[in-house]
Amino acid sequence: MGSYQLIREKKDARLRWDPQQGDVIVEGEGKNLSPRIEVITSDATSNNDLELFFQKSPTSPLSTLPKSSGGPHFRKSKSGGSARLLSLDIFRGITVALMIFVEYAGGIYPAINHSPWDGITLADFVMPFFLFIVGVSLALAYKNMPCRLTATGKAIHRALKLLILGLFLQGGYFHGIKNLTYGVDVERIRWMGILQRIAISFLLAAMCEIWLKGDNKVNSGQSLLKRYHQQWAMAIMVTALYLSLFYGLYVPDWEYQMPMDISSSEAKIFTVKCGVRGDSGPACNAVGMIDRKILGIQHLYARAIYGRSKECSVNSPNYGPLPLDAPSWCQAPFDPEGLLSSLMAIVTCFIGLHYGHIIVHFKDHRVRIQQWLVPSSCLVLLGVTCDCLGMHANKVLYSFSYMCITAGSAGFLFTAVYMMVDVWGYRHWTTILKWMGTNALLIYILVSCNILPVLLQGFYWRRPENNILTMIGVGPKK
Repeated sequence: MGSYQLIREKKDARLRWDPQQGDVIVEGEGKNLSPRIEVITSDATSNNDLELFFQKSPTSPLSTLPKSSGGPHFRKSKSGGSARLLSLDIFRGITVALMIFVEYAGGIYPAINHSPWDGITLADFVMPFFLFIVGVSLALAYKNMPCRLTATGKAIHRALKLLILGLFLQGGYFHGIKNLTYGVDVERIRWMGILQRIAISFLLAAMCEIWLKGDNKVNSGQSLLKRYHQQWAMAIMVTALYLSLFYGLYVPDWEYQMPMDISSSEAKIFTVKCGVRGDSGPACNAVGMIDRKILGIQHLYARAIYGRSKECSVNSPNYGPLPLDAPSWCQAPFDPEGLLSSLMAIVTCFIGLHYGHIIVHFKDHRVRIQQWLVPSSCLVLLGVTCDCLGMHANKVLYSFSYMCITAGSAGFLFTAVYMMVDVWGYRHWTTILKWMGTNALLIYILVSCNILPVLLQGFYWRRPENNILTMIGVGPKK
């Protein structure tokens, strides 16, 4: 049962909302009431009912207040819950729509497909946007925790589910829309993937949000940084670890064989010459070396993104036959969601946490927007500067400049969505995007992981080639 405390001049009075009568019951003997009201309940539903009553009911005791008073002023208590921001789901829905668009239009318009190596295209914003909104959501989800141990257990359980689901969907179990077979050799299963990266980033960010935050009062941007200084220290440490390993590790010569099946008698051995430090090219970077050493080259993504580069494809920026002078590394596996590159993905999640903290601690729209625009501008400016100085933006390596540009861009987009939806109230166009945002994982599984096409092609007439996908031009042709 929700209740509101009336601040008056002499005596106390209390208003209690009775949902059965649909009216406010005055308790106590207070008179000469001031129009200022404080919420002293944590029941969001009761709060909304009372606020709606005060605003619209002609029978309200406060309806007789003079118009010059500006009406009742509501202030939610520290323990009170706030309504869910629609902009969270809309931002996630926009990201899902972008993912679907680049997934199917990228082959037709190479300019929006993933960059073969250095540079950023439209498709390269999808992953950072997902990681960013994961961080924002975590800040809101762990705003009030009755028990840290319980929250920790739930976070670990959710991360494990994402890891297992990622292994099942992207580990090689399904063989694509042109192959009815399924199953994967454990000796060549792909350990890393998109869901695995999200699970790792989610888990570390969740642990920091649960255990690493202060209790000081937040009333400015400086006090916000002070409250979460341990999380910022963790983000700086992760960034420093990435940069030190990327530029400090020595990458020796290495070799691989094609085809990857070790039992093949026709396997050819390729040798890649390196012997360098801090190289950001496709062949001799520390990201690939760490994955080859720890995960094993047979467990990496077989169709490397640099196979679309000019050095490796006559049809660049699309995949195609090798040029006659193709370097030896063109057919080598390389995982775009590797171990070292996932460190910067974690930092993107931390940045999303900061934007979520702004929602939690600042209620004024102008303050929120200002607190978002400043770091977004700084991140983009820093990323562009690093790119111009030689630290190129690279999605596959998840370089520092790439992290800054994409995280800052996510901040700009989130601010724009927040202003349109939650500030200006333009919501008539958001129904589909909201649905996509609340069902993002399901859509990703069905569409981006090709589960729906794989299921559809299982129904055919006499021959596997005669299926629904072939009829619409998606499946293999006879």
